[in-house]
Amino acid sequence: MKIFNKTLIAVSVALVSTQTMAAGFQINSQSATGVGRAFAGDAVIADNASVLSRNPAAMALFDEKQLSMGLTYADVQVEVQDVFVNSNLGELHYGNIDDGAEAKVIPNFYYVSPVNDKFAYGVAMFSNFGTGTDTSELSQPKSILGGAAQIPAPADLLGKTEVTTINFNLSASYRINDNLSVGAGLDVIYGSGVLTRSGELPVAPDGSLVPVDLVDVDADGIAFGGIVGAVYEINADHRFGVSYRFSPEFTADGTVNYAGVDFEEINIPLPDIFQVAGFHQLTEKFALHYTAQMTTWGDFHEITVTDPSEAQLKKYAWDDSWLFSVGGTYTLNDSWTLRAGYMFDQGVVGEVSSISIPDSDRQWYTMGATYNLSKHTSLDFGIAFVRGEETQLTEHSSVLDAVGQEMPILGADLGTVHATTTSNATYYSIQYNYKF
Repeated sequence: MKIFNKTLIAVSVALVSTQTMAAGFQINSQSATGVGRAFAGDAVIADNASVLSRNPAAMALFDEKQLSMGLTYADVQVEVQDVFVNSNLGELHYGNIDDGAEAKVIPNFYYVSPVNDKFAYGVAMFSNFGTGTDTSELSQPKSILGGAAQIPAPADLLGKTEVTTINFNLSASYRINDNLSVGAGLDVIYGSGVLTRSGELPVAPDGSLVPVDLVDVDADGIAFGGIVGAVYEINADHRFGVSYRFSPEFTADGTVNYAGVDFEEINIPLPDIFQVAGFHQLTEKFALHYTAQMTTWGDFHEITVTDPSEAQLKKYAWDDSWLFSVGGTYTLNDSWTLRAGYMFDQGVVGEVSSISIPDSDRQWYTMGATYNLSKHTSLDFGIAFVRGEETQLTEHSSVLDAVGQEMPILGADLGTVHATTTSNATYYSIQYNYKF
């Protein structure tokens, strides 16, 4: 099958580029307090050291050393339903996946230390990006003509995608006057990723199906970014915060194997993150807070590979996205503080969609609490119910397109894969805080 064998090279390149976009998925799990209030006001509330993940200038609001550390368990549910292609023989269905995502445990750590009434510094460890999906069970061949023949699944679109990032941050703040403070920080980002795509393809001399590993990627790397921020205090009860995080172009070193060629590096541009937040203590017991955040996913325009040669794998059509959140905090008594929030999180995918990484607008419904164990220690709890939209998408499969060229009787639209996807999640978070 000459057409099919020649197409494998193009298929593999498209595979690496299409699925590596999983590295671009932003996660919001940096603290239990943030989870509990839908991260509303997190760039300015500064009720514990986790504010470092959002705005270094907010360290100026601390008058004593603080430590915060915690874990978030992200239970993500991805459903891929009714995967099919149109052919002259009718619709060819490949099946469904009820749970194509992998749950994650995401740690965090923060320490803030005021030096004097002007300067403070802090260190932090958290994550801004990550994903994990596995749709490989859909990659089985489809029988046609009453079992007399088989055609492969769209194996170039299906398989395992896992990306993990850890952000190490060192920040400092400076109080200019009673109202205005500024801050800046350095991000050291470690990332790793695993990507596999395989299936049974008609590459044997007689055209029969044999197992083929299209892509096998295992790479990691380190990149550097930064963050700047400011806080403006009207008075002790009303303040605003703003920050801008500069993200790097991430280079992952390792092995990207496809079509008999080894590339050593993948270059992935990460988006910048801009946010503004407000906090208002309306009564002695109740506070209102909110956030608007933009992530520049429009910068995620291409992925390239280098070594032994440089090539543009694919261009993208992602859009900048916004999230808007509002929350409330209620001090019940000296021991308990309650909080809740709502977030609208805009999807990033524009013209380019993906079966392996479903995306849509999401609604966050959250609640949480703080329990003060003593004057110096407290525990935070947060839970978030994240609900996405059912999305009907189409994605082009070069594998099935090559089959259609070899077997024109199947029709010209064989390479267009249809599916319905839904992505939901539940976040469970706990955090320990200590004031020195």
